[in-house]
Amino acid sequence: MTRDLTKGSPMGLIVQFAVPTLLGLLFQQFYNLVDTMIVGKLLGAQALAAVGSTGSINFFVIGFCMGVCSGFAIPVAQRMGAGEPSKMRRYVANAAYLSAMFALVLTVATGLGCRAILTLMRTPEDIFAGAYAYIFVIFMGIPATFLYNLLAGILRSLGDSRTPVYFLALSSFLNIFLDFALILWFGAGVAGAALATVVSQGISGLACLAYMVKKYPILRMSREERRLDGHSCKVLCAMGIPMGLQYSITAIGSIILQSAVNVLGSTYVAAVAAGAKLYQLLACPFDAMGATMATYCGQNVGACRLDRLGQGIRACSLLGLGYSVIALGAMTMFAAPCAMLFLNPSEPQLALLVDLTARYVVTATAFFFPLALVNIVRFSIQGMGYSAFAILAGVLEMLARTGVGMGLVPVFGYSAVCFASPAAWIAADLFLVPASMACIRRLRRIYPSQPEQAEVGAPSPKPLRAGAGQ
Repeated sequence: MTRDLTKGSPMGLIVQFAVPTLLGLLFQQFYNLVDTMIVGKLLGAQALAAVGSTGSINFFVIGFCMGVCSGFAIPVAQRMGAGEPSKMRRYVANAAYLSAMFALVLTVATGLGCRAILTLMRTPEDIFAGAYAYIFVIFMGIPATFLYNLLAGILRSLGDSRTPVYFLALSSFLNIFLDFALILWFGAGVAGAALATVVSQGISGLACLAYMVKKYPILRMSREERRLDGHSCKVLCAMGIPMGLQYSITAIGSIILQSAVNVLGSTYVAAVAAGAKLYQLLACPFDAMGATMATYCGQNVGACRLDRLGQGIRACSLLGLGYSVIALGAMTMFAAPCAMLFLNPSEPQLALLVDLTARYVVTATAFFFPLALVNIVRFSIQGMGYSAFAILAGVLEMLARTGVGMGLVPVFGYSAVCFASPAAWIAADLFLVPASMACIRRLRRIYPSQPEQAEVGAPSPKPLRAGAGQ
């Protein structure tokens, strides 16, 4: 069930790998949307605002977890491409040890600090209790987040983008059932929506683990391969921590922006929450392209097929451009009806909420191609082994959102909020695009004879040293 991405048409391989990944992300977004729809329609705009006000801090922490897991998967993909299964298994084992440690530390730290963070973000008093109840439960589920995302990253590194979809589908349907059960039957409110997400993700992760143990003999480890290894941990941290920090640094700008939105009032918070959920659903293809390019570039660097890196980036960028045009056309016509998915028709300010949500979504989709490049190029760079560049891109995104939140929102209000993310994407692209070309040139200097080495039966390249490119 593994897939070799080092041979064949880059466009064809990328599409074949990305489609199952996209389906998985759609399932993931689907149950996130169900949370939002159920909360908004059954509990009202105030509850929706409570959940939405936690989005940036949620991304700050959970994004770090997901980034670390994605980074841990890069050495696995590189050793898979290099044809070194024993080293690949050693990385898998040590990634599990590191993930358990990160999960424990983050769960304790966030549980103790989330109330203070919501206070610093100037969360409105009328939604503070709901926001705290929601985000506290999400943070207590960090171990489940690590479990699923690490396993899914390992499977994708092996070239299997389908299996994670099956378990996300299970998680999605279970999440829907638990949402209705906890909110309608048990009256658990927004905390019930969070608990449904955590429980469903945990069950999905455990089911995925059981399946991998049974169906993937390539992952069956000897005692030596299971041993805690300092060098492997160093390589994994050199890849994983920068990728995690990239998400968290980006989220700092989102937190500052959310603080500015909070000052505008709960109506604007609810509109941003609904608009963000809709645009995140629309952006799923870009996330799938990014995950695909991380594995594609990781395997090809491991196999020393450096000629295929630029080909893959160009092919994927064309896919991103085509989808961006389609998404903009669709939202120009249907943004307002889509906004009603998250809003209760009996809301007293319904017309204003629909207008604000539609403005947010249309503005975001107008700049979708810069977002496509952010995902495609950034994950390609990470797959090549230069994960530190992710931090620099994250810093630029943070600075752009911070500048809009602190400098423009107080002057231009909600209109500035709508342009905050597009400004961040453009700022990141101005760095990432030339950085990707520099990374490919550097790899060609490291392996100057790569076209000959790429032939079948040629020796695999030496693995990139820990922190290469940093």
